[in-house]
Amino acid sequence: MGGAVSAGEDNDDLIDNLKEAQYIRTERVEQAFRAIDRGDYYLEGYRDNAYKDLAWKHGNIHLSAPCIYSEVMEALKLQPGLSFLNLGSGTGYLSTMSLTVSHASAFQETGITGPFGINHGIELHSDVVEYAKEKLESFIKNSDSFDKFEFCEPAFVVGNCLQIASDSHQYDRIYCGAGVQKDHENYMKILLKVGGILVMPIEDQLTQIMRTGQNTWESKNILAVSFAPLVQPSKNDNGKPDSVGLPPCAVRNLQDLARIYIRRTLRNFINDEMQAKGIPQRAPPKRKRKRVKQRINTYVFVGNQLIPQPLDSEEDEKMEEDNKEEEEKDHNEAMKPEEPPQNLLREKIMKLPLPESLKAYLTYFRDK
Repeated sequence: MGGAVSAGEDNDDLIDNLKEAQYIRTERVEQAFRAIDRGDYYLEGYRDNAYKDLAWKHGNIHLSAPCIYSEVMEALKLQPGLSFLNLGSGTGYLSTMSLTVSHASAFQETGITGPFGINHGIELHSDVVEYAKEKLESFIKNSDSFDKFEFCEPAFVVGNCLQIASDSHQYDRIYCGAGVQKDHENYMKILLKVGGILVMPIEDQLTQIMRTGQNTWESKNILAVSFAPLVQPSKNDNGKPDSVGLPPCAVRNLQDLARIYIRRTLRNFINDEMQAKGIPQRAPPKRKRKRVKQRINTYVFVGNQLIPQPLDSEEDEKMEEDNKEEEEKDHNEAMKPEEPPQNLLREKIMKLPLPESLKAYLTYFRDK
């Protein structure tokens, strides 16, 4: 699946293409996609394919096409404080995006699920769960986006999503990343809270299902898709499948809550400082698309044949001049020395009159 938009040179370029094609339609979803670099979830040696609108699979590792994830994120309508269950969580790319989206401003932000939401994923393959945990740890330690958000860290478990224990809690938002047979539709619906939204591929349609009451539902087809079907559970010696327990909905401890509120207070202080100085919020740079030069053909007779001859129009010449100017500007910008990224939150934390060990805890033990 995929190929609906042009390939991008990098993550931002891909997102520009998805916006232009109307797959990404809201600022919240755009911010989530920009915060998480899709290429970081590819294996080394395959990153060149990351910014194409194509699905990717290597062994048990799989990523859907960007246009699919865009429609999924838009359809889920995630909000801070909600519980989210990702069935077939894979690399953790979608689960991580669900926790990183702008809520207020460039310096005061809350993840989609917020710090007090629930973010769970269940994945069939244990090696993929380990891969997802590694990628999550790398995001926390290395991503420039991490300190811009309050977030609810995803918790992943190994298991078949068709074997979830019957006494499991329900969720506000659910996404299933594999084809659901009609026989399993009601099973998926039971996991959803009243007022919740379930997005899943069923009968070759990506479908949004809203639970409007205890026994009432509203469904809407979003996009024609082709997904591999859910793997049927295997049975144990008793002839019954083993049940899978989802992560507990644990309350945060006092130490964790203190870290959240200290970081939030510092973000608010930074935001007030920036507003007082009149510093505008910096939006991601938008690339100028190079205009394609089109030719006007004239035709001349050569012997008995009618041969097309290209003829430059005045508009073509103007485009060529504009493209040259843009290329010169891009070259001049590239020659300027890059300013090192400034992490204002980290700077504030490191200036606090606290022991170094506590400062490290407040920064999530990040090195930058």
